[in-house]
Amino acid sequence: MIRFQPMRTIIAFGLTVLLLGGCALWGGGDAGREIDPPPEGANLLPDDEEVEPTMAAASEQMMDVTLYYKDPNGYVTPVSVEIPYTVSAARAVLEHMVEGGPGDALVPEGFTALLPKGTKIQGIDIMNDKLAVVDFSPEFASYNPQDERKIMEAVTWALTQYDTIDKVQFWLNGETLTEMPQDGTPMDEPLTRAMGINLELGEGIELSRSMPVTLYFQSQSEAGDTYFVPVTRMVSRSDDAAEAALQELIRGPISPGLVSVIVPTAKVLNVRHGDDLITVDFNTELLNGEDRASAETLQSVVLSLTDTTGAEQVMITVDGSVQVVGTDDVAYSEPVGRPRHINKLES
Repeated sequence: MIRFQPMRTIIAFGLTVLLLGGCALWGGGDAGREIDPPPEGANLLPDDEEVEPTMAAASEQMMDVTLYYKDPNGYVTPVSVEIPYTVSAARAVLEHMVEGGPGDALVPEGFTALLPKGTKIQGIDIMNDKLAVVDFSPEFASYNPQDERKIMEAVTWALTQYDTIDKVQFWLNGETLTEMPQDGTPMDEPLTRAMGINLELGEGIELSRSMPVTLYFQSQSEAGDTYFVPVTRMVSRSDDAAEAALQELIRGPISPGLVSVIVPTAKVLNVRHGDDLITVDFNTELLNGEDRASAETLQSVVLSLTDTTGAEQVMITVDGSVQVVGTDDVAYSEPVGRPRHINKLES
């Protein structure tokens, strides 16, 4: 049985959220070693070239990567798995996201790949300006039209897990795509995480007067394991995106199949902004009558704030001074950063 591991190790890993083309807006915990991403400016080789291993033992090494699959409720969801080590990590990630590919055996039951069966990654070029140009084979164009935006989100968020990639451009069989093949979604500019993921519009919100916040709620696999799902919600424009995200996190999900990770009686008492650090003070309801706060609640706060604001670290206190320790034994009253991989799987 494939199960999700709880997140334990928190690693600093900031992200920036911007609004793009009237649409909004990115996930990750390594319990073990970290694998360096491909070097900046690296050119990942096309299919007809091979990488000569420098040592036989390299074939036995594994690395953690985050794939983006569609969960049983239809949400684009990060799933972190171990795959054989390769210098072409970004290429391997996409190959594991193809229907019928090696990723299908790694993800939980009910999760489905978004890239059509038979799709080949004909080449990836990673430029010095952190642009990844991905050339898909003709089979890529055979996807279900209703999955068009999900595919754009999945590919973009999967590739931008690497520090060397900020934006993504799609090619089809050697030609630049200016719009998606099925429903014609425009692709005049490279895609970034600013496009959002699992986009939703808050109740009564006018898009022209809105801003994006990215929230992490939970869902449950068919095996009964819980996992995080990122949702980009358009909310009323505010001068404090961090507080807006926290209020929406407390408000909870508005889309089906998701559950809240924080008690509705929790209140934000104060939000302070520092250099790449956000400090949040909650009332005692955050502890829900316990000595320790739920790790899932605290992790959700960290993930949501780092995604929404781009801050690298978060500190959490209660009533101004109470030291907050999670059920994962992490001291959240000290600066913690987002994990590099979330929804880590174990066999």
